[in-house]
Formats: sequence, structure tokens, C-alpha cells
Amino acid sequence: MQEVSRRIERPGSFGGAPLPLDLVGTAFQWRVWQALLEIPAGETVSYQELAARLGMPSSTRAVASAVAANRAAVLVPCHRVVRSDGSLGGYRWGLPRKRALLDQERASS
Repeated sequence: MQEVSRRIERPGSFGGAPLPLDLVGTAFQWRVWQALLEIPAGETVSYQELAARLGMPSSTRAVASAVAANRAAVLVPCHRVVRSDGSLGGYRWGLPRKRALLDQERASS
């Protein structure tokens, strides 16, 4: 729990060092979640851009569903994905928390 707390308090300060997680998902979801881990702290990408990064530009909805299926908030940073117009979109844990996480990351980077 200490490691999880440190990662929440200082996002992006661990150089991508893996944290063992026991996440259950399909191979596709795992691929999307891995792509989320590659988004630098304080930055955002759109669902459409994330789909393109995965080589599936016409699969934006499927990518968005995989992002939404992530249950490891902050550790698998789904809060870094926004709508193509720049608005926050949805977040399982509420938009105020998503905004606060992004603000904290931007202030730290």
C-alpha cells in the first residue's frame, strides 16, 4: 500500500518501473491498458489518438470501452484519456477526481 500511495502522491516519478498488479481482462484490454501506462504524467491523449497509437484508428469505441473497464485507477492511468474536443469525458470515480489527478500531475511535471 505504501508503494501505491507514493505513486498517487508523485505521479510519473518512477520512470515506468512496473508495479505488480493482478488485473483481469482480455488480451485486447491488456493491450489498451499497457498503452495507458505509456502516456506521460501530466499529458493527455484522446480516445481516437489512443486507438491510432494501437494501430486501430477505426476502433475508438472499443478502445474507450477497454479504458472504462480499467479498475486500477491512477496505477493504470485511464484519467489521462480525454475526448477529441479536449473535454474530460467520463471517469468511473467522478470528473472532479479526474480533473484533480490531471492538475496534480501537471503541477508535478
